[in-house]
Amino acid sequence: MLAALLAIGKRFGKVSIGNATISLILLVSAISATIACGAGYLLSLGGGYDEEILDEHMWQGIGVAAFAWVAWAVQSDFIHKKLPVSRVVYLPALGLATILTMVAGHHGGSLTHGEGYLTAYTPEPFRGLAGMEPRREEITEIKPIANVQEAVVYQDIVQPMLSIHCTQCHNATKKKGDLRMDSFEYLIKGGENGPIFVAGKSEESEMLKRCLLPLEDDDHMPPKGKPQLSDNQLALLAWWIDQGAPIDKKVADLKADDKIKPALASLSEAPADSKAGGSQSTESPVLSLKVPEPDEKALASLKSLNLLVNPVASEQNFLEVSAVNAPEFSDSKVAVLTPLAEQIIWLKLGDTKITDAALSEIAKLKNLNKLHLEYTGVTDAGLKNLEELPYLEYLNLVGTKVTDAGLQGVANMKTIRNVFVWKTAVTDAGIAQLRQARPDLNVVTGLDEAAVAAFLQAGKGDSSQVAAKVKK
Repeated sequence: MLAALLAIGKRFGKVSIGNATISLILLVSAISATIACGAGYLLSLGGGYDEEILDEHMWQGIGVAAFAWVAWAVQSDFIHKKLPVSRVVYLPALGLATILTMVAGHHGGSLTHGEGYLTAYTPEPFRGLAGMEPRREEITEIKPIANVQEAVVYQDIVQPMLSIHCTQCHNATKKKGDLRMDSFEYLIKGGENGPIFVAGKSEESEMLKRCLLPLEDDDHMPPKGKPQLSDNQLALLAWWIDQGAPIDKKVADLKADDKIKPALASLSEAPADSKAGGSQSTESPVLSLKVPEPDEKALASLKSLNLLVNPVASEQNFLEVSAVNAPEFSDSKVAVLTPLAEQIIWLKLGDTKITDAALSEIAKLKNLNKLHLEYTGVTDAGLKNLEELPYLEYLNLVGTKVTDAGLQGVANMKTIRNVFVWKTAVTDAGIAQLRQARPDLNVVTGLDEAAVAAFLQAGKGDSSQVAAKVKK
């Protein structure tokens, strides 16, 4: 296109430039177009593109490269001396290469962004003036659900998650792996490798398996760099599949155990300060720290144990470590965390085999801000190790053996803001005493949805977002 503009300017006397310069530009154009053809071919092998548009785009790209080579060849003095009439071919070749560049570029955009990408974001009133259909509202976030029990699980919970995290690459115009996820019919149809979920068996469902792979794995979904599903979203997706993947069932129609109720409660629109005295949110001090990049060998050690390691923020070196994929993680393995004591601020060890012995090692993670210990062997004795952590704000003790005595240790944690203690041995008297000692502390004691939603809002944060705000 640059060569075409210079050629036009020279013909009308607006630009003074030598043929050698234009020839050099054409040579660079021909080489880069040829490389682009090769790269495009390799990319097309991944599949999932509209075959008709892909075929047109391929031949247009080849045409750009071919006519660029022709334009360069006839423009060169060497060819011109042997074939004086060759200059007659120059302008048509240059013109065709330029036109094909624009057409191929448009089709390339259609392949990656969908056929309507040029007009998809046209605002009103221009859409109406141009006779275009009203713009469809895109789902960019999962809206709070007023009455979770009355929500249709697929329509109100699962499909919004898929729309945000999956349909960008699996839709009508871009079907990676020959898979569409923009409707239930296409979801159950699956892709080139067959069905992506097995109703009633989430552990055998490819869709969930890929979400749980390490972020660096080529098969991890969504791909690295894309918004990732949170732990709550993964739990809800697995729960829906385990319940038979129904399309028309409401939450109230399905069986919800104690482990899935917090995730369901997180969908509620209950205000985050409903149980915490209406305190205003503040930014966690740990997020203002500057820490060095994590050691690669230490990261590799964590991943070798099937621990999921994800960055908390793109411009910081903080990490989230989760054992959701490593239920056998135990006390003997906890020391693998300490080489990353500065970087780990969110640690999720729920449903693992750790006991009090592990907490003395966890206490070395000096910047720890959020700690999940639900359904582990932790007791009052182990909690004492956490009292000196300077940034710990969120502590999940659901299903542990903690008693009223352990709550006294929690009261000594100066920075703690939220503690989750249902299904423990704590009593109402112990909770009342804790609240008296720490009126600023949000203590969640049962499965009340509003309270659970408030707690989860207070402690929420996952590898897909920079969750810098924490509610008291």
